[in-house]
Amino acid sequence: MALGGVRSALSGLSDLRKEKAEEKENLWKKILGEVQSSERNKLPSCKSVLVLGDNESGKTTLIAKLQGNEDPKKGSGLEYAYIDVRDEYRDDHTRLSVWVLDGEPVHGELLEYAMSPKNLEHTLVLLTVSMTTPWGIMDQLHTWASTLQDHIDKLNLDPDYFKERQDKMSRLWQDYVEPGDELEAGSPMKRSSRNLDGDEDPVLPLAENVLTRNLGLHVIVVVTKTDYMSTLEKDFDYKEEHFDFIQQSIRKFCLQYGAALFYTSVKEDKNCDLLYKYLVHKIYNFPFRTPALVVEKDAVFIPAGWDNEKKIAILYENMHTMTPEDYYTDVIVRPPVVRKAMTREIEVQVEEEQAFLARHLAQLQAGGTGAPHTPQGRQESPLRQSPAVQKTSDRRVATGVPANQMGSPKKAEMNKPGGPGPSEGVLANFFNSLLSKKTAINSPPTGGIKTNVYGEEPTWTSLH
Repeated sequence: MALGGVRSALSGLSDLRKEKAEEKENLWKKILGEVQSSERNKLPSCKSVLVLGDNESGKTTLIAKLQGNEDPKKGSGLEYAYIDVRDEYRDDHTRLSVWVLDGEPVHGELLEYAMSPKNLEHTLVLLTVSMTTPWGIMDQLHTWASTLQDHIDKLNLDPDYFKERQDKMSRLWQDYVEPGDELEAGSPMKRSSRNLDGDEDPVLPLAENVLTRNLGLHVIVVVTKTDYMSTLEKDFDYKEEHFDFIQQSIRKFCLQYGAALFYTSVKEDKNCDLLYKYLVHKIYNFPFRTPALVVEKDAVFIPAGWDNEKKIAILYENMHTMTPEDYYTDVIVRPPVVRKAMTREIEVQVEEEQAFLARHLAQLQAGGTGAPHTPQGRQESPLRQSPAVQKTSDRRVATGVPANQMGSPKKAEMNKPGGPGPSEGVLANFFNSLLSKKTAINSPPTGGIKTNVYGEEPTWTSLH
């Protein structure tokens, strides 16, 4: 019986060890499962945004605003940046890559570094145009959309894969529900716009002119610098109907590509934060509860899936001098370029200083009574010719006192006809003093120049 008790105790001990080992193994499985689940819920780091648009369309400034960068630096070719994205609910963050292509379509070859077959489904495209050049908006949109289409064609994507991407964009368009209009969860009537994984459902026929050019990508059209609308009204006589015509043209383009539409102004901080929230909603499926905004003409927001031809037709009611079918550039006309007349400046040759002084000194020594020679085209100051500003000798003559009875003989000689006047004497003194300063530099240390107030020849005299 003692032996049986020992065996029983050993067996119990072995069972206890097995249980502890199983518990330990289950604990590790639980930890690994939680880690894997956490990894699946983490924000992906493979997402990116591709920004296309002409030069001066506000691409760099817009991305800097989304980054929170107040000192943007403009590059060339294909620029790379990133936006910090933080999920406050899960206490997680990641970096959203941003590629900005130079504003010339010839740089389209660089798109291969920003968009490849591997990251096509992880890329969102921003097409930017500026309200400072409204006459070029539609041409720019079509140009960059064609550039993007050409690049996608060069990727040689598998036809079945690309068809799946197009079908997904169609479903997302059809699944859009205006915030606040969602039915209760589980209702078979409608699906919430947050239900993005519905690939098993068949694609229903789309409305007319919707996604006729499906790129299989999320596309957002951003009209920048909408604060310039007030300048268009003031300086170019734009009316409400012009802005409605522009908007309906852009919205029709967005229908064709299944794109959302934003009117933004970094200067006045309009719709910039909303654009960021919409980006992370489309890329990371963050909650987004803002409905379409069409009341303010400079802060329009139209999410993908909301618009249709009937809603666009509301804008037609305000068009009185134009029709929606008019060619865009016939209504939104490029203003003529005003070229300023180029006036050819006359090149002035500067005379050497000593030659200038010597020439004037020679004229003064010749005893000329006229004013010093002035360059061609220069007029004498009106103060010199004004009768109110007279020479001292003239005022004396005007009082009836003979000039030869007043002052020294030298002064009387100065008032004789043909003799040098007092102004000429002062000028002679001025020029002689300039000559003396210039010559004194090269003169012997024992001599100097003696100048004469009345324009006589300068003489050398000894300095003791």
